[in-house]
Amino acid sequence: MMFTQADHEYMSLALRLAEQGLYTSTPNPRVGCVIVNHGQIIGQGAHLKAGEPHAEIMALGDAQANFPKLIQGADVYVTLEPCSHFGRTPPCADALIKAGVKRVIAAMQDPNPQVAGSGLARLKAAGLEVKHGLMEAQARELNVGFISRMTNHRPFVRTKIAASLDGKTGLANGESKWITGEAARQDVQHWRARSCAILTGIETVLADDPQMNVRHTSHARQPLRVVVDSQLRLSPSAKILAGGNTLVAYLRDAENKAEALTNAGATLIKLQASDGKVCLKQLLSHLAEYGINEVTVEAGQTLNGALLSLNLIDEFVFYYAPTLLGADARGMFAIPVLKNMEEKVQLSILDVRQFGQDIRIRAKPISKP
Repeated sequence: MMFTQADHEYMSLALRLAEQGLYTSTPNPRVGCVIVNHGQIIGQGAHLKAGEPHAEIMALGDAQANFPKLIQGADVYVTLEPCSHFGRTPPCADALIKAGVKRVIAAMQDPNPQVAGSGLARLKAAGLEVKHGLMEAQARELNVGFISRMTNHRPFVRTKIAASLDGKTGLANGESKWITGEAARQDVQHWRARSCAILTGIETVLADDPQMNVRHTSHARQPLRVVVDSQLRLSPSAKILAGGNTLVAYLRDAENKAEALTNAGATLIKLQASDGKVCLKQLLSHLAEYGINEVTVEAGQTLNGALLSLNLIDEFVFYYAPTLLGADARGMFAIPVLKNMEEKVQLSILDVRQFGQDIRIRAKPISKP
């Protein structure tokens, strides 16, 4: 399907508008919209928060306030197919039809089964010219978590690991602060802020007593903190419980801590066992039902290894510091010993950049045939 250079420019603007909801739109997708009439931008908007108007409605409102006579016959560029169902807000497809626009170009179809093409079909049935697929890859990247939740029924899982150049995440005695520098640690706040949840394991909490919250940014929304703690060893005084908004997944209350942890602000969820530990697949399914789109994992080699072995990691974010910690230091992933090279985990590099003296590498697993 052919799109003009102007089409690309307007959709690029719509994508930049959608990024305004990067830290705030959850559990909804990040969506931007631009309305154009004869080469003039007459309206633009973004969806910023669940329950608030969608991007199309914001753009129509902008156009109505400034160029009301130019809405009739205008072109609409939107990063996600306009919705066709009643949720917290009325269908955007109906609003566009009522406004009298001529053409709608969507970057991608909505993966939500409640929409899934019906929005575009409704527009087409009303006589509008409809296209989709313009800059779809960029639109999908912006909403990898929403897409995963809608199609795979689990969040998009991004694992963050700080390591030395020889791939070690901490000393043999557990000490790990700080491997990377301030610039890299500040970049981590970006991944936390865009996530709906931060996932860690009990060993990390016992060793470091972390808060796992978003710091040094202006974004008020704090992600849900999730602790995998099969035996419920977590202390009620742990910093990760401060302020509530913490979910603890466990198998059994070995030390009768449930009541104390609940009183300390934790939400407990008892899950099924898998090899004697919390079933991670069930946990992720539960998080999807909770409306969690993106999960950032900040854990040790045990939880990282378990997620890797189950093929539950969608993206890796490695921060490498120019240091060496030696063979006896802790590694990244505790997985069974590989018997041949065919068993190796292959990755595809997405991006490489430098933060201070540290190198960040983003990669994704290559699916095996």
